[in-house]
Order: sequence, then C-alpha cells, then structure tokens
Amino acid sequence: MLRKFVLLLNLVLALLLPGSGATQEEKHVNLLTISSAITPVSARIIVQALEKSVEDSAQALLIQLDTPGGLDESMRQIVREILNSRVPVIVYVSPGGARAASAGVFITLAAHVAAMAPGTNIGAAHPVGLGGQMDSTMLKKVENDAAAYIKSLAKKRNRNEKWAEEAVRKSASLAEYEALKKNVIDLVANDIRELLEQIDGKKIKLIEDQEKTLSTKGVVLNRIEISWRDRILEVITNPNIAYILYTLGMLGLFFELSNPGAIFPGIIGGICLILAFFAFQSLPINYAGVLLMVLALILFLLEIKIPSHGALTIGGIISMLLGSLLLIDSPFPYMRVSLSLILVIVISTALFFIFAVGMGLKAQRRKPTTGEVGLIGQIAVARSPLDLEGTVFVEGELWKAISDQPVQTGEKVRILAVEHLTLKVTKT
Repeated sequence: MLRKFVLLLNLVLALLLPGSGATQEEKHVNLLTISSAITPVSARIIVQALEKSVEDSAQALLIQLDTPGGLDESMRQIVREILNSRVPVIVYVSPGGARAASAGVFITLAAHVAAMAPGTNIGAAHPVGLGGQMDSTMLKKVENDAAAYIKSLAKKRNRNEKWAEEAVRKSASLAEYEALKKNVIDLVANDIRELLEQIDGKKIKLIEDQEKTLSTKGVVLNRIEISWRDRILEVITNPNIAYILYTLGMLGLFFELSNPGAIFPGIIGGICLILAFFAFQSLPINYAGVLLMVLALILFLLEIKIPSHGALTIGGIISMLLGSLLLIDSPFPYMRVSLSLILVIVISTALFFIFAVGMGLKAQRRKPTTGEVGLIGQIAVARSPLDLEGTVFVEGELWKAISDQPVQTGEKVRILAVEHLTLKVTKT
C-alpha cells in the first residue's frame, strides 16, 4: 500500500515540477531583430528583450543583427547587459548581405554564441571622434581604450584576440567563412533553424560560473515584437527625420510668431520641436548648428518687421544652410543628415522667403489706394461751385475742397493734396 502511494506521489510531482515532459514541449527561444544603427533606442530594446527572456525562462535570446555601427555608449550598455545576462545570448549576423560593423563587432564578440549567415561580414571597428576632430594624442587614447575593451571581450569568449585588436586598430574586416576559420565566430548557419540545431547541447557559462546546456533543437521560436512606442522613437532618431522635425518646428514657430493667433502652426511646430529635441539626445549634435538655425528664424522674423530689401532674408538663408551642415557632428554617413535633403529644404525655404520678400517689396512700391494718401491723383466731381472753396464728390464721399481757380458745379477736378480733411484740387 505504501509502495503504491509513493509511486502515485512521484507521478504527481513529475507532472507538476519543471523538467517534466509537458514543460519540455514548451521550451522556446526568443528572437529579436535589430537592423539599424546602435542608438539608445536599440539599447533599450535589447535590454527589455533580455529582461523578458529571463522572466519567461527562454532557452536563449537570439539577436538577428544587421548594423553599420552606432554610438559607443549605447554599445557599451548592450555589452554590459550581455556579459551579466542570466540567459544565453546568441548574436546571428543575418540575413545574407547583412553586416556587423563598428559597434556591431563588440556586440557580436560579447555574445555567448556568435554566428553568421553566408554572404555577411564583420569588422571595421576603428574608433573615430565626433566630427573626426581629435588630436593624435586623444585619438591614440581612444584607440587603445577600444582595443583593450574588445580584446577583453574576445578573451572572455575564447575568440581570436589578435584579430579583434586588428578590427579596432586597422579596421580589419572578414567575410563569414574567414571569420569562422580565424575563430572570430562559433559557426556559420544558412538560417535560424539550422543555427538552433547546430548549437543544441552546447554548454554556456553564464555569470557567477553558472552553466547551462542549450536545448534548442525543434524549440518554439517566439519573435519579440518592438512596441509602437519604440518604433516611433527609432524612426525619429534617424538623423534625416530629426532634421526634418527640427526644420518643421522652426517654420511652425515662424508662422505663428508672424501671424499671432493662427494657433495651428504653433501647435504643430511645438510638437515637432519637442520630438526633434528628444531625438537630439540620441545623436551627436553640434549646438553651434542649432544656434545658427535659431538665428535664421530670427532673421526671417526681422525681415517681416524691418524691411531690409532682402538683406535679412539672405542672411537667414546662409545661416540656415550653415546650421544644417553643422547640426549633426559625426564622421559616419549613417549618423549624418543627407546633403541632398539639406539642399532641398534650404532651397525650398529660400524660394519661399524670396517670393514673400519680393511680394512685400512690390506692395511697398505700389501706389496707395486707400486712405487720405490714396486720394491723391484721383478725379473728383464738383458738387458746388468752387470759388476758392466748395465741395467735391470722390470715392462715394463729399469732401471740402479748395481750388486755385474757379470751378463750376459738375466739372471734374484732380486731387493734388490732402490737408486737414480738405482737398487741394485743380481743373483737369
């Protein structure tokens, strides 16, 4: 009887405790796709994915990576999280044609498993100062720091330290088959399923000497979807989008200040500026460029208030062009504003203000048609005899008038001047 009770108890425990057949069927790997520059937004996304993978006891977090590089601080944040992760991290440079360049090299080497797809490459991790403006001493310090950092990552994961240093000092790059041969990565796989089958049974050492054996063959693949909030943040931190938002914000404020009470331009401009300044936190901004664009706005506003025959507009256009070129200070093409976009926006703005100023100058030269000044030169009809003084009819009104010669009722006269509500006229 006792023996039957023990057998029944073991059966219940087998069904309830982790490690049972039912739980084995629920094993999964979380998949996150990163296919953009490494920024604070992408760092936030990866950190959240790691936290989720720990919470739902995933076998591993698989990061499908395709990046040209990115910001050093964001890269280091990601590497710190990977090195201290309680769940194995697999970095898979994929699909074909993808790359892990610059910051991507550090992230790949930090992973517990580093893999690449055919037709991909890794490398070119040489540090460049913002704007490329560093003296030789500072550049050497930054280079030495990056080289020591990447060598420590390679050593920790038992990968090629020599090549890792060359990637920093000499911008060395490798195709996937070369990277495998030189022990830069662990394996090459055609697709994710093949990758998971290859690493099945691999022992991974986590923090505090914890060891985990991967069980990834035939596991469920859970794709981590990036939230709409993070997608929006990822879009607006694109340098081109940030520049467009900043320009729209400035123009919105211009229209609101030049036409107080319009409201709509001010609201849109304010929203665009707030989003632009949020994006600027994630970009290498040169605040001289920001100030030059603010100066352009001021000059455009002054042109409306103080007619300068186009001088202030020309100054505003030059200031806007210089500010646009200096706004984002980075040597990397993917972190700069497109020159063609700058030219399109600056030329469009220039044409608009040149047109606006031209219309203003034309209006200034036009002869007044209303008020007392507008009466000069017009033809009036005498409503009473003008023997030095009488009345005339013009623009639907009767005016007191004086003439230097007699004028009979009904005769036409030309208005010469207006003095104290009295018209000076002469016969036509």
